[in-house]
Amino acid sequence: MHRVHAGVVPTGRVLGYGLAGTAVVAAVTVPTVLLFGAGRVFTGLVLGALLAVAALFALFKRDTVVLTDDAIHRRTPWSATSIEWDRVVAGRFVLDERSRWSLALDLTGGEELHSELILLSIPPVSGPVSGAYDLRKREQINEIRNILRHKKIPVTVLPDIAGALEKHWQIAPPVR
Repeated sequence: MHRVHAGVVPTGRVLGYGLAGTAVVAAVTVPTVLLFGAGRVFTGLVLGALLAVAALFALFKRDTVVLTDDAIHRRTPWSATSIEWDRVVAGRFVLDERSRWSLALDLTGGEELHSELILLSIPPVSGPVSGAYDLRKREQINEIRNILRHKKIPVTVLPDIAGALEKHWQIAPPVR
């Protein structure tokens, strides 16, 4: 069974998660200082930061898109929905409005914004894999590509993107 994790967390939710993390720090620091005195500000901040990191990790881990053989599962911390593969018209790997490369699926029907589901958004590739982030994104591209090929979903890739992926990350364009 194929199972691929993808998804892009929208800016609004990232800001909301940041505010939640800040609230956790404040919710721990203030009572610590009130209960144990001003000398415990550092202790309160450290405890609050540790709990905030744990909360942020949980929020971001839950906010994902999971591609499986059965369906596409979109999860947020407060909901989970499924999209059937028969709603997917095609995929595209293009330049988005923020000059990043986006891999998105075009969908029919449903309530998705612009009838699309963005699976991946990365800065343009301009050199070989140089760290863990690049390696993970390269793996994600290959995993997504394999499951879309398995599902026989056509994917359009801009020539500049295909050329850079082949040259720098050794991701060959699909054989037609």
